[in-house]
Amino acid sequence: MKRKILLMLLTALVMQFTVAQNVIKLWPNGAPGNNECPQPEETIEGKMVRFVSESTLTIYLPDKEKITGAAIVICPGGGYWIEAMDHEGYAYAEYLQSKGIEGIVLKYRLPYGHHEIPLMDTQHALRTVRYNASAWGINPGKIVISGFSAGGHLASTAATHFDKGKSESDNPIDKVSCRPYFAVLVYPVITFNEVWGHMGSRENLIGKNHDLKLINYYSNELHVTSETPPTFMVLADDDQTVPPRNSIEFYSALKANGVSAELHIFREGGHGFGMTKKVNRMTNGHSY
Repeated sequence: MKRKILLMLLTALVMQFTVAQNVIKLWPNGAPGNNECPQPEETIEGKMVRFVSESTLTIYLPDKEKITGAAIVICPGGGYWIEAMDHEGYAYAEYLQSKGIEGIVLKYRLPYGHHEIPLMDTQHALRTVRYNASAWGINPGKIVISGFSAGGHLASTAATHFDKGKSESDNPIDKVSCRPYFAVLVYPVITFNEVWGHMGSRENLIGKNHDLKLINYYSNELHVTSETPPTFMVLADDDQTVPPRNSIEFYSALKANGVSAELHIFREGGHGFGMTKKVNRMTNGHSY
């Protein structure tokens, strides 16, 4: 009898876990665009992935009694050559889930010579979440984009390059807007200019060429308008990988266009801290 009860409890836990973390293909009928990876997808140390050629959404559903109706699509960073799925993806989603927010981790296709691929996936992820909002318990007006480092570049690109839907498309998902309601950027790459941009992310996305049209297209501080969603940014002043000026310039552009924004720069923390607790003794022990 005790064994039977134990098995029932274990089954219930497994079912709950399955519901809480549902992995779906972003493009179930095959993705558009050319994305020929040099080799099969690889997981590094169980934490990072590279050679991503098939994008997925990992959905963390909150408990019914905690649901707020908000959802955040998360873009892990990794310089457009890997994706840090753990501390910049799943850990973030689990935290959001505990707060009643649906965390949705996007494993986007990496470019490998096709710069349009990551943004294509991110826009489609936003459309997919909005299209399924009712079924997933989401308020379609509370869909947020978020990203870390190069994932922050991808998120800020989605926040500055969006449309209200493609009415001519035969796919009903394409007819839905890909404009995020809000953006949360963590130590983000913003620009591709050579003075204070992150050249590794630039090279991995658009190649070693100096195509000014592409450089300007992906320098997101140049594309802020009054329609850009409100944005929250957090980073560290001693970030030696992505200069803080990336966020400062983006913040300045947001304010110049009348967009609500918050910029938080911690004195210490470096780059890549993700969703981990790092205590800064210079700020009275506050963790971030």
